[in-house]
Amino acid sequence: MSRKATAMADQSITLRCVAERAQVHTSTVSRALDPARRHLIADAVVARVETLARELGYRRNPIAASLRTRRSKLVGVLVPDIANPVFSPIISGLGEALAAGGYSTIVADAGSDAKRQKHLIDELMSRRVDGLVLATVRRNDPALRHCREAKVPVVLVNRRDESDRAPWVVSDDRRGIGLAVSHLCSIGHIRIGHIAGPRHLSTGAQRRAGFIEAMRAYGLPPVASDITEAASYDREAGEAAGNALLDAAPDLTAIVAANDLLALGLLRALKARNLSCPAHVSVTGHNDMPLVDMVEPPLTTVRIGPRAMGLEAGALLLALLRGEPGADERRVLLAPDLVVRASTAAPLRRKS
Repeated sequence: MSRKATAMADQSITLRCVAERAQVHTSTVSRALDPARRHLIADAVVARVETLARELGYRRNPIAASLRTRRSKLVGVLVPDIANPVFSPIISGLGEALAAGGYSTIVADAGSDAKRQKHLIDELMSRRVDGLVLATVRRNDPALRHCREAKVPVVLVNRRDESDRAPWVVSDDRRGIGLAVSHLCSIGHIRIGHIAGPRHLSTGAQRRAGFIEAMRAYGLPPVASDITEAASYDREAGEAAGNALLDAAPDLTAIVAANDLLALGLLRALKARNLSCPAHVSVTGHNDMPLVDMVEPPLTTVRIGPRAMGLEAGALLLALLRGEPGADERRVLLAPDLVVRASTAAPLRRKS
């Protein structure tokens, strides 16, 4: 039989055909082949139905299913920079959790432009996604208000909205930066600077606040020149902010960066000045993105567990889609860990 004939034959195999062969009702077959509902059927029945469906060449028609249930079984995911390695494990965790509930994901690289983000959200809603996961939100984000007005279930991941209008899953950013400051103080640093993330993002604001709180707790309140804000979360912005910070406070012996990419940019700025890390300046990052243990020197950083974050966000969205009581009020704050590597060491003793 030709490929075309085989395809036509496969299309003629319906849910009823599988049900008749399995000698069960069509609703039983429908549940057995639906990841979100197969738990309602005995495992032996599910296995028999799946085997027969494969043998007969049955293919589920998602369009027909969405017309029948008024659900597309699709979830839109917006990330600000898909090239940033921290988002890959978040997306992976999301995909795994949502797939267990019978959902597929559409991932969109939304960048940092608010108009583009709103446009992409509208595009996803026009494709009738059942829910959205946003890793793009600002502290006061009109796009989030737009989603809420459209009554689309939304979960925020890695970042949160200041007005707390939607469920979120984030790492404890203040505690994470506090762990980095505590480590540096414990090995003898007292002149510590901070490359902060953009203040319009919760990660930038929370990590800056965490840095100031931790330094004050150690009796080392920072002055204005000890903190420089990066324009964005990338290496180029980290290098520019690093140069500005080193110019403003040349006596710093350690610098806490608000994310790993900023830390990598700072390392480049140090190298250009013939300053070595950690001999002259210790450096810490944040996120523990893939491969930061492979740079030279391997980066001391705060591990946020992005895959766990994605899994939690996916589970939370499923709870919203199922209408579970209280799901819209859930907030998940994940505990970070410090990973100490070779980019931090005790400060050099100054000559008297």
